[in-house]
Amino acid sequence: MSGAGSEAPLLEVRGLAMHFPISEGIVLSRKIGDVKAVDGVDFTIGRGETLGLVGESGCGKTTTGRCILRLERPTAGQILFDGQDISRMERKELVGLRRRMQVIFQDPYSSLNPRMKVGDIIAEPIKVHGVEPDAGRRRARVSELLSVCGLDPKFADRYPHEMSGGQRQRVGIARALALDPEFIVCDEAVSALDVSIQAQVVNLLEDLRERFGLTYLFIAHDLSVVRHLCQRVAVMYLGRIVEMADCDELFDNPLHPYTQALLSAVPIPDPRVEATRDFRPAPGEVPSPINPPSGCVFHPRCPMAIEGCKRTRPVLRELRPGHWVACSEVQ
Repeated sequence: MSGAGSEAPLLEVRGLAMHFPISEGIVLSRKIGDVKAVDGVDFTIGRGETLGLVGESGCGKTTTGRCILRLERPTAGQILFDGQDISRMERKELVGLRRRMQVIFQDPYSSLNPRMKVGDIIAEPIKVHGVEPDAGRRRARVSELLSVCGLDPKFADRYPHEMSGGQRQRVGIARALALDPEFIVCDEAVSALDVSIQAQVVNLLEDLRERFGLTYLFIAHDLSVVRHLCQRVAVMYLGRIVEMADCDELFDNPLHPYTQALLSAVPIPDPRVEATRDFRPAPGEVPSPINPPSGCVFHPRCPMAIEGCKRTRPVLRELRPGHWVACSEVQ
C-alpha cells in the first residue's frame, strides 16, 4: 500500500486501532462498551509524499492523525516512523521524535494562545527543545519563518486577535516549521478559512513541501483541495480504510461503492449540469461506532451488498497497480 518508488516509507501504519471506553456510574463506574473510532487501519506514506485522508465527519480521520503523533496511545497496531515503532514508546522516548513530527490544527482561532504574541508562539518550540538558546537568534529565526510563510516579520509583535483567520493559520504553519520537521499532519488545515484564503494556504503548503522536502498526512473533507495537493488518497468509513489509490486514479475510477457515493455528492458549479446529473446518495445513516455492523461496515447502505458481506470483513486488495479496495464484490 505504499506509493511509487522502492525507498522505505517514512511512515508505516499497521492494524491501527483506537477504542475509547464508555463507562457508566459516578462513584463505581464500570465499562459498558467502546467507541471504535479507528478499527484496523493500514497505510504507508513515502518521503516527500502527501497522502490525503478523506471521509465524512466522525469516520476517524483526526483520531488516526492524533495516534500517529502519539497524542493518543493506540489500543492496538504499529506505527513505524522511519523504521521505529512509536506506538508503545513512553513519553521520554518520544521527546526526540517530537521535533521530527508536527501538526497544523484545524481552527486557527483556538490553536494559538491569545495571551502570547505571535513571535513568542513561534519561538516557544525552539526554546522548549533547546534548539537555539540565544534569544537574539531565536528572534531572527522567527522573522525568517514569518517571511517563509508569507507574513511581515513585524507581525511577531502582534497578538493572534489582531490578525485575520488566514494570517493566523500561516502563524500555525510557521510554528509547525520551527523545528525543521520531516513529517506534518495537516488536520483540516484549511476548512475554517474562506475559499479564496484556502487556495493561498494550499499553495503555500505545496511550496513548503517542495522547498523543505516535507511529508504530509492531509486530513480533509474538501475533495477539491485534496485533489490539488495530494499524490495519493485514502478513503475512510467508520474507522476503516475502504479504498486507496493515486489521486487521479481514485477520482477518475472510484471502485468502492462508498467512494462512488462520496464523489457523486460533490456539487457541480454549473447549475444546468447540476440539475440534470444523476445523484444517488447512499441510503440510510452512518451506523454508530459504538456498535458497528459486522462484516463490511458499509453493507447496510451498500447497493452491491450480498449475504456474505454481513459476515466477512473485507481486506484491502490491490485490484489495479497501486489501487487498493476493501470490497469483496468489486473485481
